[in-house]
Amino acid sequence: MTKAGRGNFFEDFTLGQEIVHATPRTLNEGDVALYIALTGTRFPIHSSDPFAQDLGLPRAPLDDLLVFHVVMGKSVPDISLNAVANLGYAGLRFDACVYPGDTLSARSRVIGLKENSNRKTGLVYIQTTGFNQRGEVVIDYARWVMVRKRDAEAPAPEPTIPDLPERVDADDLLLPEALELSRYDTQLAGSEALWEDYETAERIDHVDGMTIEEAEHMMATRLYQNTARVHFNQHIEKDGRFARRIVFGGHVISLARALSFNGLANAFRIAAINGGRHVAPTFAGDTLYAWSEVREKSTIPGRADVAALRLRTIATKDTPCADFPDQTEDGGYHPDVVLDFDYWVLMPRRGD
Repeated sequence: MTKAGRGNFFEDFTLGQEIVHATPRTLNEGDVALYIALTGTRFPIHSSDPFAQDLGLPRAPLDDLLVFHVVMGKSVPDISLNAVANLGYAGLRFDACVYPGDTLSARSRVIGLKENSNRKTGLVYIQTTGFNQRGEVVIDYARWVMVRKRDAEAPAPEPTIPDLPERVDADDLLLPEALELSRYDTQLAGSEALWEDYETAERIDHVDGMTIEEAEHMMATRLYQNTARVHFNQHIEKDGRFARRIVFGGHVISLARALSFNGLANAFRIAAINGGRHVAPTFAGDTLYAWSEVREKSTIPGRADVAALRLRTIATKDTPCADFPDQTEDGGYHPDVVLDFDYWVLMPRRGD
């Protein structure tokens, strides 16, 4: 019996396969502090107990993306340990808030498989659900990963590509229990701009840049107990496609979200992720910039204090975003775009 695992390869997956992921994780204030140190995020609802309590919450909840990364990290040893790249996400919704002291666990189901034409890799589609210690769903989402084959000659399954939603419907967004924004303090939040001040198709250059250091991106990925070799093992990756370690795509998302504070400071919670694409790899030494576009605005039935914005955030490397680098006329991307991220945020309303 082999004691040490090498992770699953493409031919190890079967359609409908259910996987319970190991290592439940209790998160505490230390995880919060380290996440802030690694990303620079400044949204006050995740930084201040009194600020969160003024909004009706028991204390500051964990950053939504910290929850996302930890739950995804649970799935890596089983799903993407032998991945070439994580390619995208769809239909992600945050259900219950997670607070320091909560314990997260996860399970996944294989919902699609497709071998690539080179026969060396294949696409694995999974639906992952994260739970707290009470069995409550805190997050649920689909993602797809390009995974190596152990044997290029191994037979491939019939290709099955799931029908994934293009967006989470605004009517399906969930608000934290007891959330009430009448005491929301825009001075402490860092901006006077509320939901009414944003227009559909408006573009915002987040101005600031952040350079990724080798130790920081690896520490961030270890924080989530993500064990994918492509992020850590230079001895192996020196012979790989890029000859170096790739920055975990979730860390790129977190940095883009942190940069978006400058222009979207009152986007206090990510309610859902409609989709995301890692357009190009990111490496240590790259400097990330970001800009965002307002794609939709939606009110929330029965609520005059809070509404939702659908945002598309583009992150670039080594290219400031004053001219909003995006897709080219032929449908490709500007060569320095690394992330295209589509998501819903909650934002206070004036209520008038």
